[in-house]
Amino acid sequence: MDGGGPEISVVVDGFAERLPAGMSLTALILRQQAQHKDLVAEVNGRFVHPRDYDSVLLNEGDRVELIHPAFGG
Repeated sequence: MDGGGPEISVVVDGFAERLPAGMSLTALILRQQAQHKDLVAEVNGRFVHPRDYDSVLLNEGDRVELIHPAFGG
């Protein structure tokens, strides 16, 4: 990180990440360049509706999955 402030440890898509404390799910999605209209996000195994991304703040030890569904046959 850039040495700004306190950090937390979060697992994102199976990989340990150090993130700024108080980071929202929206900020994480932008940081991971994962924004996509069909993105499915889970925090600690629970689906998060896109309208709630801004209000979900990540905490120490959270497990986040950013899933890009594959459509087609």
